[in-house]
Amino acid sequence: MREFDLAVIGGGPAGMAAALAAKESGLERIVIFERDSVMGGILNQCIHNGFGLHTFQEELTGPEYAERYFRKVQEAGIPYETGTMVLDITPDRQITVISRERGVETVQAASVILAMGCRERPRGTLGIAGFRPQGIYTAGTAQRLLNIDGVLPGKEAVILGSGDIGLIMARRMTLEGAHVSAVFELMPYCNGLNRNVVQCLEDYNIPLHLSHTVVEIHGKDKLEGVTVAAVENGKPVPGSEEYFPCDILLLSCGLIPENELSRGCGIGINPLTNGPVVDDRLETNIEGVFACGNVLHIHDLVDYVSAEAAQAGRSAAAFVQGQRGDGGETHQIIPGDGVRYTVPCSFHRNSREDTHLRFRVRSIYRDATILISCGDQVIAKRKAPVLLPSEMQDITLKYPLLEQADADIIVRIEGVTA
Repeated sequence: MREFDLAVIGGGPAGMAAALAAKESGLERIVIFERDSVMGGILNQCIHNGFGLHTFQEELTGPEYAERYFRKVQEAGIPYETGTMVLDITPDRQITVISRERGVETVQAASVILAMGCRERPRGTLGIAGFRPQGIYTAGTAQRLLNIDGVLPGKEAVILGSGDIGLIMARRMTLEGAHVSAVFELMPYCNGLNRNVVQCLEDYNIPLHLSHTVVEIHGKDKLEGVTVAAVENGKPVPGSEEYFPCDILLLSCGLIPENELSRGCGIGINPLTNGPVVDDRLETNIEGVFACGNVLHIHDLVDYVSAEAAQAGRSAAAFVQGQRGDGGETHQIIPGDGVRYTVPCSFHRNSREDTHLRFRVRSIYRDATILISCGDQVIAKRKAPVLLPSEMQDITLKYPLLEQADADIIVRIEGVTA
């Protein structure tokens, strides 16, 4: 049985950043398992720019960003095994993997970092009436067809959902000669970054209809069109139906963290994020197993993924080296008024390290104040002209503040809801 100090599951931006941070922290026996034939994860099909502004202070495409990290992995001499699928992880960190070269084997790891990323929400979960004709794709599948395989899947498109991939594919399809009728979003707000709304929709005169959804799909063998209706209180408004002819329907209706391995290991899952419950070290309820990136919760930018993964790598190294101490008392971080979830869910009072508190709000807030309190005392606050559910918030809690916190912390929002 092969033995490692650290096994990283996933060779995307999170996995590579975590492995590099662990290597820099002193771990030597590290391995990255990646099920695809190449490293880089989803970045390989994201040929648009906008990556790396925080990490490298310059604008890169997805493949360029992945290449920079991949070169660092190679220069650091970190082994990686592509075409390798992880089948199972046990609570004592034995990992069953399968590959063409080695067949099925079990390896032992002193620590494990989960960096499996996420998948798109498929049509089956959306409850749209109609047959299953050719021409319905998730936005990421269409992106891979177009950017990796060079196949334009349709000429007349409708996009359901305003996630970032859907917005980017609206522009991409337009540039490749297709016509995008509109983007329809069930919620009364856009779920993508504002910059993508401007650069991908407004710059190309593609309309965005909020509080609208597809209620019927037309066509049995091939997609012929869709019926769209306005939505009020979560239900279609009678009489608002409108027919749009199309030969391709792209679904950009959310991302789901890929946590089948986590559940099989017995890791606790947060129902609000669909990712593992972690503490301020990004450690799960299974000792020595850490999580980062989109498998933990969905991020807006890959730069945030890399920063979070580096923290997981350092935490794993401290665990293996026995340098982290017990951290003292553990308290919860509770989402209060207006806050949907927080990552992490708990903190160690004497960790002696700053904690990055990441969360999303439940609705749009204007002239808002983020308040972080312990008991009756506000220990941190931040003003924000606007808070959007589509934008992840990141507040750094300095460890002297956490040392004084002798109870659970509550994060809440004060402001005017739009």
